[in-house]
Formats: sequence, C-alpha cells, structure tokens
Amino acid sequence: MVENNAASPWYIPLLIVIFTSIQGLLNYLSTYLNDWVTYKVTNDLKRALYNKLMHKSSFYFDSKTSGDTLKRFNNDADRACSGLLGNIKLIVSRIFSSLSLIFVLIYNSWQLALIAIFILICALIPLSKVKSRIKSVTNKSESNNAMVITSYNEAYNGSKTIKAFNLYNIQNLKFSNQLNNLFNLKIKITQKTGSISPLMHIIVSIGIGFAIGYGSYLVQKGTITSGNFVSFITALIMLYTPIKGLGGNAKNMQSALLALERVEKNMNAKEYIIDKKDSIPLKTLTSSIEFNHVFFEYKKGNPVLKDISFKVNKGETVALVGNSGGGKSTIVNLIPRFYDIKKGSIKIDNIDIKNYTLESLRQNISVVFQDNFLFAGTIKDNILMGKLNATQEELNHAIDNACLREFINELPEGINTYIGEKGVLLSGGQKQRIAIARAFIKNAPIIILDEATSALDNKSEAIVQKAIDNLMKDKTVFVIAHRLSTIKNATKILTINEGTLSEQGTHQELMNIPNGKYKTLYEMQFGKTG
Repeated sequence: MVENNAASPWYIPLLIVIFTSIQGLLNYLSTYLNDWVTYKVTNDLKRALYNKLMHKSSFYFDSKTSGDTLKRFNNDADRACSGLLGNIKLIVSRIFSSLSLIFVLIYNSWQLALIAIFILICALIPLSKVKSRIKSVTNKSESNNAMVITSYNEAYNGSKTIKAFNLYNIQNLKFSNQLNNLFNLKIKITQKTGSISPLMHIIVSIGIGFAIGYGSYLVQKGTITSGNFVSFITALIMLYTPIKGLGGNAKNMQSALLALERVEKNMNAKEYIIDKKDSIPLKTLTSSIEFNHVFFEYKKGNPVLKDISFKVNKGETVALVGNSGGGKSTIVNLIPRFYDIKKGSIKIDNIDIKNYTLESLRQNISVVFQDNFLFAGTIKDNILMGKLNATQEELNHAIDNACLREFINELPEGINTYIGEKGVLLSGGQKQRIAIARAFIKNAPIIILDEATSALDNKSEAIVQKAIDNLMKDKTVFVIAHRLSTIKNATKILTINEGTLSEQGTHQELMNIPNGKYKTLYEMQFGKTG
C-alpha cells in the first residue's frame, strides 16, 4: 500500500486570504469613490440651482409654491445624481462582464452566439420604452409630491391660523386627498413598468430554451463538442442573469433621467430681468427719479398700471395713497426692478434703470416692507445684512437710530440674541426696527417704505415711526401709508386708483380739490374737521 503524501502547497490558503482581502478593499474603494463623486456632483449641482433660484424674477415666486420650488431645486438634483451616478458601478460592471461573456459564447459556438445576441436584443427592447411610458405620469406624480411638501410648509408657517380657525379637519382632508392622488399616480407607474421585468424573464427563458434545443442538435451533428455546449450554456446563463435584473432598475433609472431633464430645464430657463451687455454702475442718485408713461401687467391682458408719469427730485419725500389693490406697491417694486415694465420708462438721473447693473441699482435702494423677512440667526446677523463689512461704530449708529438700544439692552445676550426662523421670537415692532436698522446701515440714497407701520399697534407705531423719521433724513423717499396722518408733510402726494395717477400735489393742494380722491380718503379717516 502506497501512502499518499501529496498535500496542497502551504501558500494556497495565504493567497486565498490575500486575494479575498484585496477584493474587499477594492469593493470598499469603489463604493467610497462612487459615493464621493455622487455627493460632490450633487452638491455642485445644488449650488448652481440655488444661485439660479436666487436670481429668479418675482414673477416666478408669484406663480410657484414652496413645495414646487423645493422639488425643482433640491429633490430633483438628489434624484438625478443618486439615481444615475449611484448605478454607474453596477452598469459598468454589467457591461464589461456581458462583453466578456459574449466573447465566450462566440468562442464556443458562433451559431448559438448569434441566437443568444438576438434574444438579448429582444429582451432589452422593453427597457427602451420605459421613459416614454412613465414620463407624463411621473411628472404628474412630482407635481403632486410638491403639493404634499407645500402642505407641510403650510402646517408649519400657518400653525396659529390652523389653531385659531379649527382647520384641523379641513387640512387633514386636503392632505389625505393629496396622498391618495399621489398613491394612485405611483401605482400607475408600477402598472406601466411592472410588466417589464417578467417580460424580460419570459424572453430570456425562451432564448435559453431555444439555445439548449439547437445546441443539442449541433452536438448530435458533431458541429460542436459537448464540452463546448456545456461551456456555452453556462456563459449564456451568466449573461442573461444580470440582464434580467435590469428590468427592476429600469423604473428608477428612467425616473432619474426625467429628474435630470427637469434640472436641465431649470438650469437653461431664460431669465428676463438681467443686466444688459453695456450696462453701467449707478454710483448714487444725483438729480431725480422719473416715471414716463409706464404701463405694467402681471398677467398678459390685465393691466395693473396705466400710463403712470411723475418726477421725484433728489431729497424729496413722495407718498403714494389710494385704495387697496390700486397699484401703489407695484409702483415702488418697479424701481429696484423686482419686475420690468411693459411699456414706457423709469429713469434715474435721466438714464433708464435698465441701463444700470442690477447690483448697483439695488445697492442704492433700501426697502422696508410691511412684513419684513428676517433670517435665522442673531439680531446682529440680520442688521449686518445691510452691510456685511460695517464697523462697530456704524452698527451702533444704526441701532440707536432704529430705536433698538433699549430693547437690545434688556436681552441677556444682547445683540447676539438668536431670533429664530423669520424672527418668530420677536414682536412686529421689534422686527420692523431690526429691518429699519438693516436699511439704515446700508445707507442707500433711495428709501422705499411699503406700509412699514400699518400692522403695528399705536405704541409700536410711534417707536417705529421715530426710527423711520431717522432713516428718511437726507434721503429720497417713497412711502406707502394707509394712515394719512404720517404723510401730511410729504413733499408730494400721489393718489393712485385702479392703476392710474388721478392726483398729485402737496397735502394742502390736494385738500383744496373739491370731491378729490385724496380729500375723500382723508375725511373718511379723520372727518371733515381733521
């Protein structure tokens, strides 16, 4: 009896461990690099989209909801990049493995290989139809998804209104209907794509069955050997297995491509309020601001301003009065080019404002709205939005002139007090004074006050009005006010009604017009002896 002393070389187990470790390391590196590239590209895309969003005209924000904006400028970027880049490793590996297996098929039997490739092409045809089948439904689904996001935003921003009016049931019903619509649309997508994977399985099964039958025939004829046949069938199954799996990924891939299309559409969207090629910087206001036969409309065919003409000299205070919805806010919104006019011209120092760079034009204008937006951060952060490089002396000057010193001194953290998102932790008067301080530190020569005190109580209004008086010193001011007592001393008063300029003059001049629009408004507020 001969003893078998043959044994595996000692290095075989070591090689197994080494190669397995290398394989694991390469898998980790590929995953890491794939994710790194995905996140990097996504962030770069979001930066570009965010910049695009900030430069959108006011027309865009008038027509879009917060949910639609979030979906278009954030969610679509995530979906496009993660859906495409996240599958690159899978797609590349399957392409190269498929090509190598096709060479194996051809090597073993070119006749059977032709059949296998034909069946492969047939199996991939359904994938080419996915995008067209789901495009309209997917876009509707995304729109409904945006409505759901908007509902969340409304629940957050309108929480007090919901509580005050007991709107729980109404809001829940609306939200439930949105979810049901979204559910139905997603099911439609599944209905349109769910049959693709089973169909590919059936086509592949037919191909394998046909290859086995025809291959057996070739073996019997002696055209190929049984070894070639077994090798061919093994390679064929290895080829078809990942191909069948593509059906499950098709919906996600096509959804990502549709998201990419939407992103591309947003990036290439034409902006209408932009700098002209030969635009010049506006250094400061030196003489006047003039409206010449200005026409404007938000919607085509519905004029809001009709043939508005007036002139404001440097240092003058102009008040715009009239019934709500008459076009007062629209007029002041045209000066910093939040919107562009349809016809006529607006000139600063006898030059059309469209000939100035947008940045320099807006740098020369400070706006205090009725409901001013404050950013999440501290009081100091929000004041410095007016001038990021302001000195401590300028900051203190703005605080004092905005009548904020006493309020800030009462706070434990003073000017570094966190005010919450949109200044939720502040009263209306406090928010207005911070906005005035922000406008004060900007030190622009043109001031726009759009009903800056109309939402305040008498005590708050008195304090804010004092701050406004400080802000208006040595400036050219446009002021909109429902309380006519605050604008009696204006250099000029414009009465705006239904988009037309019906009267202009000083308070006394307008009061002397029998049955005048301004006189009627004034007497309604204060009586004939006012």
